[in-house]
Amino acid sequence: MAMEVKVNGSTYKTDYADRLQTTREEVNKTENRNKEEKASNQKTAPHDEYISSEKSGEKPNGLYHVGQDENGNRKVYFNDPKKADKNRQPEGIPDSSEKDGDKNNLKVKADAPDDGEEKCVGNTDKVEREIRELKKKKQELEQQLNAAAGDEKKTKELENKLAQVERELSQKDTDTYRKQNATFTGK
Repeated sequence: MAMEVKVNGSTYKTDYADRLQTTREEVNKTENRNKEEKASNQKTAPHDEYISSEKSGEKPNGLYHVGQDENGNRKVYFNDPKKADKNRQPEGIPDSSEKDGDKNNLKVKADAPDDGEEKCVGNTDKVEREIRELKKKKQELEQQLNAAAGDEKKTKELENKLAQVERELSQKDTDTYRKQNATFTGK
């Protein structure tokens, strides 16, 4: 769409549609150039690659390794670094000097605690005693409330005390409270 405009006696021709189209094309070209530059500047991220210890030729340095059990099945074994000697064979794997008949005689300590394992005993007697005392106090307040049925002032006071004891009892008579306030002793 072409248009002629007269300004101060001079005639100017303007074609707004052409100018708008040209501007859009320039913007698109600039955006495409910017995208291409960003793409070329980006480095490709390194990819992780698994290389088995057999292919790398190195001895595995992890705490776990794959071996075979007495039936020939694949099994994952744990090498304890605290107990590891350089020449020591991992637990559960028979030594190469053993005979085939000795493979079935492998012993595993199942019930023996580790050196770092400690047994503790929890005691909730103190908490249980506290809860019993609160229940007893609640029962006494209920009896006093029944006895003071005619006196409004005393009844209101006893009801407030009873409500407070019930709130405390509902808070403390839970497993969570027992666990949090138990005393633990090591054996």
